[in-house]
Amino acid sequence: MQENNKNEALENYLNGVYQNIKTAVQSIEDLLPKVTDNNLKKELASQQDYYIALQKECEVFAQSEKIEKIKDNNWLEKAKLWSSINLSTLTNKTTRHLAEMMLFGTFMGYITCIKDLSDHKNISNEIDEILTKLKDFERKNIDSLIPYLV
Repeated sequence: MQENNKNEALENYLNGVYQNIKTAVQSIEDLLPKVTDNNLKKELASQQDYYIALQKECEVFAQSEKIEKIKDNNWLEKAKLWSSINLSTLTNKTTRHLAEMMLFGTFMGYITCIKDLSDHKNISNEIDEILTKLKDFERKNIDSLIPYLV
């Protein structure tokens, strides 16, 4: 693989992982003020802390690889997510509904992790490690959110 193509592949891979993490962080930021159940609030705050730690790992890796700017989700994606959350919680702010929304997003993030690991083989062991941590964390989050559905 040519050096330019390798750098571009590395940057694309890192950006994909970073955007997956940033989506989770934004979702929690948008949902947290609507949560009234203290246990769910603690769970989401704890998840957010770990996502932010993974975000920092991506940023440190980008610096070490001289990647100038890793890309956050664009404003349109952020607006769509914010609108979706706010419309969905307009008439239903129950703990069950909020947990269900987080589960949908978390499961989408988990699927993205699996696909990214498959699509970006042999690009970067370091990004693979961050992504594997994210995938395992998302799986754990799915298990911890399911009890809020009952």
